[in-house]
Amino acid sequence: MAEPPVHVAADLHTHSTVSDGTDTPAELVGAAARAGLRAFAITDHDSTAGWAEASDAARAAGLILIPGMELSTRVQFSSVHVLGYLVDPLDAGLREETERIRASRLTRAESIVRRIAADYDLTWDDVLAQTTDGSTIGRPHIADALVARGHAATRSEAFAGILHWRAGYAQPHYAPDPLTGIRLIRAAGGVPVLAHPGTRGAEEVLTEERLRRFVDAGLFGLEVDHPENTAASRPRLRALAARLGLAVTGSSDYHGLGKANRIGEYVTDPDVVARLVAEATGARPVLPLAGEPAR
Repeated sequence: MAEPPVHVAADLHTHSTVSDGTDTPAELVGAAARAGLRAFAITDHDSTAGWAEASDAARAAGLILIPGMELSTRVQFSSVHVLGYLVDPLDAGLREETERIRASRLTRAESIVRRIAADYDLTWDDVLAQTTDGSTIGRPHIADALVARGHAATRSEAFAGILHWRAGYAQPHYAPDPLTGIRLIRAAGGVPVLAHPGTRGAEEVLTEERLRRFVDAGLFGLEVDHPENTAASRPRLRALAARLGLAVTGSSDYHGLGKANRIGEYVTDPDVVARLVAEATGARPVLPLAGEPAR
């Protein structure tokens, strides 16, 4: 029997404790259900480790899950991430690159903590206490450790203060360029979308010329409706998407208590979700159990 088409609105960008969210993958499903979503994507940083738990919970809850990841990439000194949907999680090229990125994230985090510890009461154990097994450890966990130690009131305050690059403690981790990331995602059967391209920093380096190269490599869309894209950037991004034949997606970038972003505050149009799913060859959406209709 042919798989039924997926034609529902979906929040295509959420995080669990596998990366820097505060909800476990199963709790993430619960949050999506409470928000009234019928479909959503799990997109942890450089990892598919949350897929299995989220899939089981989504089937039981009657939600459609679109498995994905947020691949770390960089243009010059600007972080420009690529969302990869429905990739083959066993693809050798993608696995090798994400393992390299996660290893660099870990080394970078340890180095940042050593620098901070010279001036503040903070240890690596404090950071580990903010993670779960298998987490992609990064600056958000350091921020949470700083909050726990009383050096900042919130994660956002930690990022605006001690973890801001001007403070001198932070440093970049390894990340490939977006062109490489897009090609890796396509080679793994996935569908690539530029994450929050209208944020400060990313917007400055994402010229039309560069975007055309990304399109030639297989870019599917731009995440235009996102709480952190600047208001001024959105009309420009919509116009670019129209000129370049790119899809426009909407997502919350939900991190649980890690950000103010609310799950489901932005969603992607059902027609775009259907096109995205149809293009993927690496993995398939997770559908509700028989007898459990999609919400």
